[in-house]
Amino acid sequence: MAPMDETARGLANLDLLATPAGRAVLDRLASSDPAADELRLATALRREHPAELVTAALAQHGLRRRAAGKFARADRMFFTRDGLEQASPEPVARHRAARLATASPNALADLCCGIGGDLFALAGAAARVLAVDRDELHLRMARRNAAAYGVADRVRTLRADVREVDLAGVDAVFVDPARRSAGRRMRTGDSEPPLDWCLTLAPAVEAVAIKAAPGLDREPVPAGWEVEFVADGRELKEAVLWSPALAGAPRRATVLGDGRTWQLLPEPGDAVDCRDPGGYLLDPNPAVTRAGLVEDLARRVGDAWKIDERIAFLASDRPIHTPFGRPLRVLDDGPWKERELAGRLRALDIGALDIRRRGLAGDVPALARRLRGNGSRAGVLVMTRVRDKPWALICEAAG
Repeated sequence: MAPMDETARGLANLDLLATPAGRAVLDRLASSDPAADELRLATALRREHPAELVTAALAQHGLRRRAAGKFARADRMFFTRDGLEQASPEPVARHRAARLATASPNALADLCCGIGGDLFALAGAAARVLAVDRDELHLRMARRNAAAYGVADRVRTLRADVREVDLAGVDAVFVDPARRSAGRRMRTGDSEPPLDWCLTLAPAVEAVAIKAAPGLDREPVPAGWEVEFVADGRELKEAVLWSPALAGAPRRATVLGDGRTWQLLPEPGDAVDCRDPGGYLLDPNPAVTRAGLVEDLARRVGDAWKIDERIAFLASDRPIHTPFGRPLRVLDDGPWKERELAGRLRALDIGALDIRRRGLAGDVPALARRLRGNGSRAGVLVMTRVRDKPWALICEAAG
């Protein structure tokens, strides 16, 4: 008998896990103590159930534990490793669906739906959602994951190449093309289907949202489209391209956290001064940096300036508290001289050290090992440029 391919094996495992015995094993794993001896539990389960069922359940249990940081109902969902990595966290999916809902769609298409990580949110934006993917395993998981969120009655799944789907009657489209490489930097040909094809959806369906890697190159994005960079806290999650019907500005930085949403748009005004550092730094959120809105942030907060024309740090004489950046108090600064850094850190009683590098080359992990100290204070070493000169600023968090 020929061995099963990966998709066939995945489908067989999914069918096993959907049986009463499969659900019982998954429930037992979910209720087990994470600190307990998993090998002992697996051995006990194999005495009671077929080995292939236990193996599939252990793999799925591991994925569910990893997914708990993304989904509130991860313990009821099904995943593949690739599907989980591609899926957006729940807060990001809800934010994106809320923007799509402004188009008031009756019917919405989720193209390249994967394991269905967005279906629960998209079903809240439209009465009907068509979920399309050419991977049968992911499509079956999408149906089950929609049921986990109680929205299966609003979802219809279709196995097909998204480029061949008839979108007649669809009012809005969300498309999440698979990235061809693991890198965060993304160009127009780095996804499947290509970004160029995704952009052609807009003439047929006015309301279009395209998920992209956070390293998206903004240059090829057509005029009239908006590029939004979304961060969950200080972690940059993704970029989203919004068609002209949904665009509110050429660029936008969105920060999510604690159930709240903050958005920064371009703020026209005078050029921001470039001067030597002050008593405080403002380290912009990565969403602000990627959106190219650092000067706009300076204009919004006031009393801030740049320390270098090409470096995304802002300086001030007071701590600036904003969801769009992290304030740091400058304890010591001067030209970059690595041989002197250990002594400067000891003099400030700094032990635990976070290194922020922007504008200077260097091996940050190796530098952190060399500078590890025993001080009682936590510090932030900023390795950057000031007026195009290599510079070091030793800081601490300012609240």
